[in-house]
Amino acid sequence: MPILQGERIRLRAAEREDIPIFLKWINDEEITENLELLYPMSRTEEEQWYDKMLTRPDAEHIMVIEVQQTSKGETNIPIGTCKFFNIDWRNRSSELGIMIGEKAFWNQGFGTETMRLLLRHGFSTLNLHRIWLQVFANNKRAIHVYEKVGFKHEGIFRQAYYKHGSYVDIQLMSVLKNEWGEDLISDMNE
Repeated sequence: MPILQGERIRLRAAEREDIPIFLKWINDEEITENLELLYPMSRTEEEQWYDKMLTRPDAEHIMVIEVQQTSKGETNIPIGTCKFFNIDWRNRSSELGIMIGEKAFWNQGFGTETMRLLLRHGFSTLNLHRIWLQVFANNKRAIHVYEKVGFKHEGIFRQAYYKHGSYVDIQLMSVLKNEWGEDLISDMNE
């Protein structure tokens, strides 16, 4: 898969060498608070997950989100992951997931830029018609980002996930190709 280039970020294919940083992120309770991960992950389990991921179609391989640091030379710092999954080629629909694992890069617009880059890739390169996601209803920061890039609320899976002793609603959101437009692309710098 070619590198997907944004203004401040790039998305590249994950490599086996990324496994230690993935483990750091997915074993951090604050980072996984809004993910469906409940148990610590061992290196062996993460390596097995990586190997299984490589058996999936290329379009469903995990991508590493990297911030480009030009002030300190040409350095790319991994800050998270994203991917398309559950791609339905007949109906041209795919689910999308994102995780910003480096907390120092939270609240700086990198999630928004990543989502816009993924939508451009999904609609323009993969020729998808519908891109959708699931998000915990109490994850207001993520919901704001998704709305900002064009996702619409479709419904709620009521009390669908058990976490921290109570049930949490899951929001279902999507964006259609004809709802996504050049106006969103031109807003990438905002």
